[in-house]
Amino acid sequence: MKIYTKYSELIFWILALVLLALMKPTTDPHYSFCLFKILGLPFCPGCGLGHSISYLFQGNIQASFSAHPLGIFAVAVIMARITKLSQLHVIKKIKSNRYGI
Repeated sequence: MKIYTKYSELIFWILALVLLALMKPTTDPHYSFCLFKILGLPFCPGCGLGHSISYLFQGNIQASFSAHPLGIFAVAVIMARITKLSQLHVIKKIKSNRYGI
């Protein structure tokens, strides 16, 4: 259980990107957990982001940008976070092995 709590954010972001990469981008967005849609508001700043990321992993950059203009940026930010968390855990492990901590 300790490994789950230690790496939970890293596991979450990797799993999120893998699931979005495997999602069919043409999936009907009928079901939604969007608070804006639930409240009946006409605009949501995040709607289409998942489809945008999915299109990006399918290699369709035009459709990705059309679904949400910040999809490419979101993938870059998530990848940077995954890299940072990976480095943090690797460096911590190396230091603990080196110094016997």
